[in-house]
Amino acid sequence: MPVDSDAAGGRKRTRRGFGWVRKLPSGRYQASYLDPQGTRITAKVVEAGKVMPLTFLDKKTAEAWLSLRQSELIENRWKPAVAREPEEVGFADYAERWLASRELSPKTHSEYRRILNGERLGYFNRFALAEIHPAMIKAWWNAQDPRYTTARRKAYDVLHAILQTASQQDEDTDAPPLIPNNPARLSAKTKNSTPASRPKGSIRPATLAELATIMDEMPPRYAAMVLLAAWCAPRFGELTELPRRDLIINRDPEGNPVDGTLTITRAVVWPDPDTPIVKAPKSLSRDVAIPPHILGPLLAHLDDFAVPGPAGLLFPAVESGGHMKHGALYKVYRRARKAAGREDLRWHDLRHTGATLAAQAGATLAELMNRLGHTTVTAALIYQHAAAGRDAEIARRLSAIANAGP
Repeated sequence: MPVDSDAAGGRKRTRRGFGWVRKLPSGRYQASYLDPQGTRITAKVVEAGKVMPLTFLDKKTAEAWLSLRQSELIENRWKPAVAREPEEVGFADYAERWLASRELSPKTHSEYRRILNGERLGYFNRFALAEIHPAMIKAWWNAQDPRYTTARRKAYDVLHAILQTASQQDEDTDAPPLIPNNPARLSAKTKNSTPASRPKGSIRPATLAELATIMDEMPPRYAAMVLLAAWCAPRFGELTELPRRDLIINRDPEGNPVDGTLTITRAVVWPDPDTPIVKAPKSLSRDVAIPPHILGPLLAHLDDFAVPGPAGLLFPAVESGGHMKHGALYKVYRRARKAAGREDLRWHDLRHTGATLAAQAGATLAELMNRLGHTTVTAALIYQHAAAGRDAEIARRLSAIANAGP
């Protein structure tokens, strides 16, 4: 059998059809082979994030390892062992790289940047990734002011996402994880334990009386915004990007409005306070039928407050005539919702109200998805569940059919 001289000490390696097996002074065996570039590769293993030499108890095991490597080369599955990055990777440095590698909308990127720069996640900047453990995260969570439920939850979600990525193998280089597992694993009970927290997916829509009070308390130029938000369920960014041409109102021969359609194809987002960006809506573009009872007020709004011309915004900013900011609306909306006894009613809850009203009116799941622009059934099901009280009415109607006889 051919042999290969070991230049280091005159020892001999047994030459096989593929690779070499060498007996070490310790009695264990070392295996090696040539990679596609002709470089000799000795058996290695990744331990604790480091590439370490791998030896074998007997010759047959070493030969079996070589056979596996030969199969990988033949089938084009072979990849060199990759060491992970230096062991002490700081959370702050990794979080920056994590954010830079995400494909995010400008608004989401800006939100993540704000969270990473904030005091909440700033707590972890002094630690290496490997130093962060579950008990530390729970102590951090409990130290947050429970009054700011949403901000605390968003910070935790970003922390969880960063550490989840760090705990996974790199898809591009096959580098092993930087940490063995994700230490951000708070239980649902812990995350939802704050009495003031609002369970995800919970809905408390406005009543018709509350909507009427809010309408009365809002300045006239904002009243039509409330109507569209509550009855057609667009998002704030979709509303404030609506041009005249996307509001179609049809009239009868006498000039009275009979029906209308709202076409939603764009939305405006604010990555920073001074930079509006117009983009596709968060969900699907869609046409939404407008309930006839709000057509009259919409026509009055067009005459009094919308910017002239087909591209003119329906709801412009008061001073600039450009896109309205969320803060400008809330200056007047807070007072109106307080007068209605609904200080908990976020503007987005008007969209929830519209969706719930549509479900109560008998909209099917597919119709709700189209009206809201949803691509999955999960969100639309929330509103159908909210309308479950209609089942009793359905039962009464079924009995009426039965009692009517043939």
